[in-house]
Amino acid sequence: MPKVFLSPSLQEFNPYVGGGNEEYYMNLIADAMEPYLRASGIDFERNTPTQTLSQAIAQSNSSNSDLHFAIHSNAAGEANAGKVRGVEFYYYPTSANGERFADILEDNYEEIYPLDDRIQTISTTNLAETRRTKAPAVLAEVAYHDNVEDAQWIRDNIDNIARNFAISIAQYFGVPFVEP
Repeated sequence: MPKVFLSPSLQEFNPYVGGGNEEYYMNLIADAMEPYLRASGIDFERNTPTQTLSQAIAQSNSSNSDLHFAIHSNAAGEANAGKVRGVEFYYYPTSANGERFADILEDNYEEIYPLDDRIQTISTTNLAETRRTKAPAVLAEVAYHDNVEDAQWIRDNIDNIARNFAISIAQYFGVPFVEP
């Protein structure tokens, strides 16, 4: 049975415009993914909100997972706060399977995100969850939580995002996606 490690954001200090925070909403997405993964015969383990990033990475590395999937939302930074929209899927540059999963995510996300021309995959050596995990890894930035439209889109699409991610994981593992 294939196994994925789900790593929703641990960043409760990242506020959403209009209320809530990154950790809260990304955990809602991970929660909503679980029934889809179970129905599709995909085993999973996940971090907990009380962990540090290093603890989550250590848990992933000891879990014998076949894939590490970090689920985050983005913020543009002071100069562009609230002005940027889009989605990014990060992978480690030497990870062919990380890149393959990022490409699957990008292709499938175009079905649900309203600005499909603003979805991209990016290789990086700067993110611990793509650099320090044993399993192939992708860190998703599902949309911008400091942008009014994107933040509301996330809130309104928790299940759509979760289902889309579960479809992508099933596709990555080559198993049929099954509705719960």
